[in-house]
Amino acid sequence: MRQTVGGLRARLAARFERSLAWRVEDQLRPLWERLDEQQRRIDELNGRIDHVHGELRWTAGEVERIVPQVAAQEAQLESLREKLTAVRAGDSTEIAEARSVVEQVRREHAQIRVRLTGIARYEDRLRALEDTLDSGKPQLLAEE
Repeated sequence: MRQTVGGLRARLAARFERSLAWRVEDQLRPLWERLDEQQRRIDELNGRIDHVHGELRWTAGEVERIVPQVAAQEAQLESLREKLTAVRAGDSTEIAEARSVVEQVRREHAQIRVRLTGIARYEDRLRALEDTLDSGKPQLLAEE
């Protein structure tokens, strides 16, 4: 009789343990799925950030390349301004040519300004993404 009670007690304990394990696993399954989804999203964001960092390095290289050109054009523009203010009265072809050169430099200067503005916006976007990632990791799990 003792063996039967002991065996019955062991079987009941094993059944209770399996039932409890099944219920705990059933309750944890949605949390694990959610955690897997959050990890996938974090990995995706890390991939995007790596891509953005690559583009930022390219953009920085382009800015480094353009800065001397902008400086040279600004110097050229200033030189032309000085020449225009010191132009002697008279030769209209020289004045027209000088004005044409000044307009060309202004157009190029405006194009460069547009490029630099685009680069600045791109860097702001990158900074915002980095701030979102830095402050968003804990929030990603809390979002859903």
